[in-house]
Amino acid sequence: MPRSKKFLTSPLFDISSKGCVRFLLVLLFLLGTYCSISVAQSASVVERVKARGVVRCGSTERPGLASAARDGHWSGLNVDICRAIATAVLGSPNRIEYHLYETPKDFDAVRHQQDDVYFLTGSEIDQQKLAGMVVPGPTVFVESDAVMVASTSRARHVSDLAGDSICFMIGSSVERSLDAYFGALHLNWFRRAFSETGEMIDTYNVQNCHAIADEITSLAAIRLDPGVNRLSSRILPESLTVFPVIAATGTDDAKWSAIVAWTVDTLISAERPETQWYAGGAGAMPVVAPQLGLDQKWQRRVLAAVGNYDNIFERNLGKGSPLKLERGFNVNQFRGGLLLSPFLE
Repeated sequence: MPRSKKFLTSPLFDISSKGCVRFLLVLLFLLGTYCSISVAQSASVVERVKARGVVRCGSTERPGLASAARDGHWSGLNVDICRAIATAVLGSPNRIEYHLYETPKDFDAVRHQQDDVYFLTGSEIDQQKLAGMVVPGPTVFVESDAVMVASTSRARHVSDLAGDSICFMIGSSVERSLDAYFGALHLNWFRRAFSETGEMIDTYNVQNCHAIADEITSLAAIRLDPGVNRLSSRILPESLTVFPVIAATGTDDAKWSAIVAWTVDTLISAERPETQWYAGGAGAMPVVAPQLGLDQKWQRRVLAAVGNYDNIFERNLGKGSPLKLERGFNVNQFRGGLLLSPFLE
């Protein structure tokens, strides 16, 4: 009996009025916490974005696509597309957060859907086992592996480098691309593999290898730093491998995936000129979608904020940027390139 009395008067089971109040407060706190978590988990991406006040985007770092200046200001084609999405949903291109995926653990932002838009390649999706976690959206950039040589080199094509040494990074797709290229021509090449980018660039700049192979955006950045010998370089015309960078989203919200896809499509289709046969600019593909929470002026607002795809490319990668890359594969399909989005036929 004394044991039962002790049990009934313990702080946890105190049946006095003070104990009941304490118990109810604890219960309400637990219920509130549970409900908050449940609401956060069940809320749509658009609702979470609006509550947070920013669109979160992420990718690996690529020159001209995504990089941060010393002042912390983000720039690049991917970043501008993230700004376009923020303009569509939040009304301002400045309401974004951008994150870099530098290590395998950084891709947890994709696995746990901490970011809203992911700019990914097929290899990144495969290596990080993300195929079941993302919806593959539209292509935002066509990347390629290429080869760069000194401006004074005799080589005018990659095939002219048969028997010469080519620098590349271990673990990249470039070695496989070079093997396939030279193998198809039954030619040999001399491998110079590196594990550190800086060491590879220094070796190339002093011409201890005849050429350097990497993604074309990286090569464009490398040629900006001529090294101690003030080396001038040019990129050879052949592409070893061509692959897309896509705007992916999580699998839990089809409406959000549609908003991201239509925003990218708007940037691409708006590059089409107005003619007597079909509409151009913002009218090339009108997207009236109140079901997605987009007002009637959202496309014009996006284009006013960031411009069309051509504007974005030129300031980040093209003639208006330090990289000075040609549009190449990233020319709109109506001009013979690979970029294509829906438009009014």
